Amino acid sequence: MLLLAVGALLGVGLYVIDIATVTDVRGSPDYYVDRQMLFVVLGLIVMVAVASIDTTRLQSVPWVLLGGLLGALAVVFVIGSSAKGSTRWIDLGPFSLQPSELGKVVMIAVLAALAVERAQDSDPLRLTVLLTVVAAVPALVVFVQPDLGTAIVYGAILMAVLLLIGAPWQHFAGFAAVLVVLVAMVLAVLPAAGVSVLKDYQVERLTAFVNSDRDRGDAGYQLDQSKTAIGSGGAWGKGADGATQTNNDFLPEHHTDFIFAVVGEMFGFVGAALLVLLFGVVIWRALRITARAASQFEQVVAGGIAAMFMFQAFVNVGMNVGIMPITGIPLPFVSYGGSHTVTNMAAIGLLFAVNRRRVGL
Repeated sequence: MLLLAVGALLGVGLYVIDIATVTDVRGSPDYYVDRQMLFVVLGLIVMVAVASIDTTRLQSVPWVLLGGLLGALAVVFVIGSSAKGSTRWIDLGPFSLQPSELGKVVMIAVLAALAVERAQDSDPLRLTVLLTVVAAVPALVVFVQPDLGTAIVYGAILMAVLLLIGAPWQHFAGFAAVLVVLVAMVLAVLPAAGVSVLKDYQVERLTAFVNSDRDRGDAGYQLDQSKTAIGSGGAWGKGADGATQTNNDFLPEHHTDFIFAVVGEMFGFVGAALLVLLFGVVIWRALRITARAASQFEQVVAGGIAAMFMFQAFVNVGMNVGIMPITGIPLPFVSYGGSHTVTNMAAIGLLFAVNRRRVGL
């Protein structure tokens, strides 16, 4: 059932990317869909490979995994390629590798291993601090690239792991208080003092959904077009030919960040609801694997993956409909992207590996 739901999401993504990007590359109408098909095939290969590993081996090498992640992130600053003001990718010819994407799965394994290893001999506060520092280091490196969306996902993974190991509620209250202070400092206090932590476009993205001013820059325009596309889809959608916001290129990033708006315009409320239902199936099966895992480490890993999918889907859909900040988090399995697709398929493979050990295969 998990594999069928993931396959359906991949199929929807390929279809929508095919329709939405016909005119994006002059003379090459299939440019994006052909590349995405390649990414899906590569992702399936990675999924099968990861599903065959012994997950218990990951538990013994958390520092090696963390060192490898930090090394890959450091390499980006040396030989990485830039796009739209960000340096996140390592150019491998036909494929650009984004280590920060793959780092999501690595971070789940690292935090799960450290949490289980030290849960018995450390007081709760010390363990929370350790896991926070371990997650914060790569998250800060990713933030500097800059890639705010992925850095936020690292934070969500940390919260999920802490919840799964039973961290006291006071720790989460402390995180919430720190988050409020940081947001106030970054968006108000420091800019007033002449210190800019975020770039202008990042501030626009974070504030566009609560700003009623029509002149909100590119982020405000993106949000308006997304809501227009979704709203115009009505109950059943306008179909591929009638999707004017998409076909006329009014909707920016229609194959990545705002692909959910394309689904809403083409297939309406019913199609968008079915897409959300598919994500519900994926998360349900991941949680089922979590509950039946053979060890605590595997339980935390599977639960972290479920939380990662849930958080990314919620934030992406939320920013498309205007209830969440625009953070650049793609829609799992549906949005265009090589590293993004391979990472999600690797996570599914890890779920299969956890389940395979439970049933003794």
